Amino acid sequence: MNKKEISELKKQFTPDNCTISRICGCYVDSEKEKRLEMRESFLSLSDEEMFKYFEIFKKTLSGTIGKNLLNLEFPLKAEAEGGEQEFLLRLKNSRLTDDALVDECYDKIIEHYYNAENYFIILVHAAYDVPGKAKDNTEMFDSSDEVYEYILCCICPVRLSKAGLCYNEAENRIRDRIRDWIVELPDVAFLFPQFNDRSTDIHGVLYYSKNANELRDIFIDELLGCTAPLSAGGQRDSFNALVEDTLGDDCRYDTVLSIHEKLNDLIESQKDEPEPVVLTKSEVKRLFEECGVEDEKLQSFDEQYEITAGEKSSLVASNITNTKRFEIKTPDVVVHVDPERADLVETRVIDGRKCLVIPMEGEVELNGIRVHTGND
Repeated sequence: MNKKEISELKKQFTPDNCTISRICGCYVDSEKEKRLEMRESFLSLSDEEMFKYFEIFKKTLSGTIGKNLLNLEFPLKAEAEGGEQEFLLRLKNSRLTDDALVDECYDKIIEHYYNAENYFIILVHAAYDVPGKAKDNTEMFDSSDEVYEYILCCICPVRLSKAGLCYNEAENRIRDRIRDWIVELPDVAFLFPQFNDRSTDIHGVLYYSKNANELRDIFIDELLGCTAPLSAGGQRDSFNALVEDTLGDDCRYDTVLSIHEKLNDLIESQKDEPEPVVLTKSEVKRLFEECGVEDEKLQSFDEQYEITAGEKSSLVASNITNTKRFEIKTPDVVVHVDPERADLVETRVIDGRKCLVIPMEGEVELNGIRVHTGND
């Protein structure tokens, strides 16, 4: 799924566009015991409750593709009878009206979702009448190509509100506030099936993780039957190790700067595209070649890539570079530089010492105080 398709679904989470037919929920305590279960028509909820749920659902479709939002494909064994995808398909086709299937889904989540706190599992079924599109790409709401049916599952932490004082209007006085158990925004969620090319794709699931660096690999593997990809932080660490191991003693400032500048230029050139910039093994190798890495250094590149990132892994460009700033770090000093002005920083040997040289041009501040540099 790309940004446009995710945005199209996200627009359904409003009272006027709502396509959700049924909602089910299960409140689980820290001992993995079910404390509460609910099953009802979504439209029977009060307006206030609907808006709170819409906020949760919108959050599950927020974030960066390849970081917080991951497109996962089911392996063949997951689609076989008794497999994880086959179970989700039966759950979706039941429209959440089969209590036994819903309970089985709760049990699977409770078994594989590890959390020391209380949490609330939310399951919804929706049917989106996908409007057709004219040749000029405008939507034709009176012309539908298909109905996209899906289930959305959100797992939300439930935490006790903070202690404090509040104003009691009835008594016109300040009193101790009653502490409530608050359902927070989701920790993880998944949407099945995917909405690819504005159509149903039962061979994939969209996965959301609030923490892009902790994807809950066991949950993905056991509940969804998919292979957990490298997290955003894992991709960055793997790429950094790949650069260091490939270049070895030639891992110099100018070469690394060139690699990140080319990555940032690539991201900028495709910023309006719905798909994120993804680099395969061969594309990373070509990037190194374009930055002047010698053929001798690239002889063992394929093997090194498979060791650090995985044989079939791809790297999302925005996960392995920072488009907002360059960070230059020494044991005692950290320098942050605008990527567009990274050329200002040079490496020189002065009086026999390796130095970073940064021209002091324009206004210079020290702890927020404008200082004179002696050149005025």
